[in-house]
Amino acid sequence: MSETISETASTFESLKVLVHEPDVEADSCIIWLHGLGATAYDFAPITPFIRQYSGQPGLRMIYPQAPSLSVSINGGMMMPAWYDILSASPRRTINTHQYQQAIHAIQDLVKQQINNGLESKRVFIAGFSQGGAVAYQAACGFTESLAGVISLSTYIADTLKIAPENQQLPVFIGHGSQDMVVPEMLGLEALEWFRANRFEPVWKKYPLQHEVSEGELKDVADFISQTLSAH
Repeated sequence: MSETISETASTFESLKVLVHEPDVEADSCIIWLHGLGATAYDFAPITPFIRQYSGQPGLRMIYPQAPSLSVSINGGMMMPAWYDILSASPRRTINTHQYQQAIHAIQDLVKQQINNGLESKRVFIAGFSQGGAVAYQAACGFTESLAGVISLSTYIADTLKIAPENQQLPVFIGHGSQDMVVPEMLGLEALEWFRANRFEPVWKKYPLQHEVSEGELKDVADFISQTLSAH
């Protein structure tokens, strides 16, 4: 497995990404977004685990790095963030301009993968916490059919807009029942939204706080395997 760091032109000016190339020719891809205050390296150790348990040795893993922004709920502190959060009670009030910038930046990464030869239906967008909120809209609003969206411990940050090509997008939602940062009720709200809009989301609940477990990652790997085998 090779590891590279590259910069990609985007609406975030220059979005750095950590890329884990497979040892065989890449035939699928996941773009995995970290949470607030984290880095592209936080989820990088899961690469071999996801490949092994999904049975997808040709899976390319891409971990984008959010820019440093002033975050209002953290006293204006500068930290890696996909957008500013103005309040959380528990629903988030956000900077919608930055949110849209993040969405377009991630969609640009997807377009690059397609332009480099991958089928759109073999590209996933995944994210944890704030990254998962961006993943929801980046995937749902993309104008080519994607493999799926994987959102962990997150919420719907703004009204989701669904592109016709992704009205049947496979959706995986995982949430910890003991999460005090993003309460489970926000995950359940997302679940009900997708059901109300005629999606068939996979919902998994875990005895976790604001974190990801091995069991959850195995469920994600199963989702990846089942989704790719259906195409």
